[in-house]
Amino acid sequence: MNPDRVLTMIMSGGRGERLDPLTRERAKPAVPFGGIYRIIDFTLSNCINSGLRRIVLLTQYKSESLDRHVRGGWQFLPGPLGEYVECRPPQQRVGEHWYLGTADAVFQNLYSVRHENPEHVLILAGDHIYKMDYRLMLGFHEERGAALTVGAVEIPRAAAQGYGIIDADAESRVTRFLEKPKDPPSIPGQPGMCFASMGIYVFRAPALIEALEADSANDASSHDFGKDILPRLVAAKQPVFAYNFVDANRKEAKYWRDVGTLDAFYAANMDLVSVNPVLNLYDASWPIRTYQVQAPPPKFVFAQEMPGGRVGLALDSLVSQGCIVSGGRVQNSILSANVRINSYALVQDSILFEGVQVGRYARIRRAIIDKDVRIPEGMQIGYDPAEDRKRFFVTESGIVAISKGEVIA
Repeated sequence: MNPDRVLTMIMSGGRGERLDPLTRERAKPAVPFGGIYRIIDFTLSNCINSGLRRIVLLTQYKSESLDRHVRGGWQFLPGPLGEYVECRPPQQRVGEHWYLGTADAVFQNLYSVRHENPEHVLILAGDHIYKMDYRLMLGFHEERGAALTVGAVEIPRAAAQGYGIIDADAESRVTRFLEKPKDPPSIPGQPGMCFASMGIYVFRAPALIEALEADSANDASSHDFGKDILPRLVAAKQPVFAYNFVDANRKEAKYWRDVGTLDAFYAANMDLVSVNPVLNLYDASWPIRTYQVQAPPPKFVFAQEMPGGRVGLALDSLVSQGCIVSGGRVQNSILSANVRINSYALVQDSILFEGVQVGRYARIRRAIIDKDVRIPEGMQIGYDPAEDRKRFFVTESGIVAISKGEVIA
């Protein structure tokens, strides 16, 4: 399939309420990940690596951070050649309301679809971590003559209650779509596994337009692709197929992560600091692009141990540009740009966003600390759950989350 015949639209307006407090000031796709990235960078990098060059991000909730990131890091495509990455907020072309759901977001932008006149429209979620060559899915879609092809990932049947589940026959044709079922249908030939929807859809453009116009006239609809559009097309006997996710990560197990909760977000980040990470960020054939902060290289001072254990080092960690580890110790952690770890401080199993300052003698363990937080001298975080809950948000698994710019007395 020729990628020039494809328009890509990325759902980027999610509130991400389960990621609070990280989403109090930004949309979910703009949440930092892995030290130097934002969550959206993985979907955008997949697009660029797949040869897709007409990309629209449909934004809504607190989009300033996302807009700024895209403007700074993703404006390298040549506009005169018809290539672009654009953020598009609600424009009230068809009414005075905001986006009512994923399908309504695209419906409100049908003007853009018609203006671009693509053969196919690829609709993506902007809040998952994975690597995927969309050209393979587009080729599958075209070969089957599908009106709609849905990206599907294999998951254990025991985990199905957290996902929309696809029931497909041996020819990969979708026969049912079930939302978070207790007894999910298994994949043909794999009784212990089922297909979960990845929130990835390829439509023939005419089929998309027809389906969205019909949905907009239905007052009972929630205007969602998974809940409304997909089941209706299946019920109408349209050719709807499931595409089994092919991983571009080059690892033994497929990697696709929904980082929609703080615990899932923390676990996906901690994957990166292991000796052999499940997600390979170092594959030059599939680069993950991002906006790079203009800052000097990271610096570690006091190589020779001073009295009292004053030595600056980081072990099994990712340390970004502009960081200074000044006589403190960092272990199994991720430091975003311009983080400062002062003397005798200890940071373990934690994620520190840009500009965090850790005072002398402070101890931090199993925490996510958002931008520009100053940790006072001698403070302990992650050691006393009862005390942590008095001051901060703590997840069920005990991860402490501190919001952006929070002032800690």
